[in-house]
Amino acid sequence: MTIESPCINVCQMSADKTVCTGCHRSLTEIANWRHLTDAEKILVIAAAQERRDILECNLPYAQTP
Repeated sequence: MTIESPCINVCQMSADKTVCTGCHRSLTEIANWRHLTDAEKILVIAAAQERRDILECNLPYAQTP
């Protein structure tokens, strides 16, 4: 199985320089992607999804009154 990169070609770092605002991966995860096993890639994708979910919950329009 080949795991595709989660990159969506919106390559811009967050204000705190910790993750890409497009794919939500860290610089280390992005740089190491091609060297990771499929199992490791799945873990990176899950971590990036969790980061995205947390970020979206903190946005004003995503909050419920």
